[in-house]
Amino acid sequence: MKTTSDFPSINERVPEGQGNDGKALKVLIVDDSMFVTKQISQILTSEGFEIVGTAADGAEGVEKYKELYPEVDLVTMDITMPRMDGVTALEKIIEFDKDASVIMVSALGKQDLVKKSLMVGAKNYIVKPLDRKKVLERVVSAIK
Repeated sequence: MKTTSDFPSINERVPEGQGNDGKALKVLIVDDSMFVTKQISQILTSEGFEIVGTAADGAEGVEKYKELYPEVDLVTMDITMPRMDGVTALEKIIEFDKDASVIMVSALGKQDLVKKSLMVGAKNYIVKPLDRKKVLERVVSAIK
């Protein structure tokens, strides 16, 4: 019986979601849409990232971040959510941890909120509908 060692990979590469130490980078997803949360989760886990938590609004996201700190390498944060919006949640996370890596997730037409987020301390942003390649590019640029 043949094993995987009988078929060496011609595309041997380290998954994007793996840190320099070989461990999975940990991500917290904050979004009120279960569909978007699932999409981001699938894109990132397919590249070796570990989803350590999800939250349905900004207030829950801030709580989860504090709970999981310092075990979070990256947060994806929706801008428009009930209870507490993403920009406010971003401000609270940056207040708690000035080195937090947060990427905002925004619908088209929210450029003013995206700009404000970047000024507050977001590392980058992703526009919906999600594009796998762009999500990975922006996530990797924010954490490496």
